[in-house]
Amino acid sequence: EVATLVNEKNPASSYEVEFNASGLSSGIYYYQLATENFIETKKMMLIK
Repeated sequence: EVATLVNEKNPASSYEVEFNASGLSSGIYYYQLATENFIETKKMMLIK
């Protein structure tokens, strides 16, 4: 695990979270979005 950006329950809406990747190297990272009824894992490419 590299970072946890949000770890709390929020009401349904649109949210924006800033991710500071200054301490990470270029590469492929995976992120996961989860709700009570849904989990999705996707790939993110970080290029510096």
